[in-house]
Amino acid sequence: MATLTSCTRLDPIDKAGLEALKKAGIANPDVIKTLKCRTVAAGKFRHENYIRNLPAYIVDEPPVLLGDDTAPNPSEAVLAALGSCVAVGIHANAIDKDIVITKLELELEGDLNITAVWGTGDLDENKPLGFTDVRIKVDLQTNKDKATNDELIAHAIKYSPVANTLLRKVNVEIK
Repeated sequence: MATLTSCTRLDPIDKAGLEALKKAGIANPDVIKTLKCRTVAAGKFRHENYIRNLPAYIVDEPPVLLGDDTAPNPSEAVLAALGSCVAVGIHANAIDKDIVITKLELELEGDLNITAVWGTGDLDENKPLGFTDVRIKVDLQTNKDKATNDELIAHAIKYSPVANTLLRKVNVEIK
């Protein structure tokens, strides 16, 4: 992983492409995009997740949860998705506002009670399942002041699809 020095600029995204996406979103505010993933059990707790035409995204469990520790577990993948989504939002909005990013790093941690072990352990009905708390620490360095950076972070979180998926009830249909 490359570390950026204080005088290095984060490689920016295409501003013209961002403008085109903005205009399309404003012109067609009701467009819904359906994303897809096919998950294939590969043995033990290792799973291959196929998204678009990309190589398999592997998910596994650590040894403490009887996995082989070959990849992030599902809950870690959620944290990675959240961190990446917020980082993309910060980067896109910085480009949109002509803010130069010299460092962008997020650290995420989440608290999870795992004693229900997929519905086979302590099945107390009052037990919260899933993350009860998630903390995001953002290290953002730009050519602007702290207040501007804080606004940029708050804006990115407000409009993050992954953050909003975690913050609100989502309809899940099982067939």
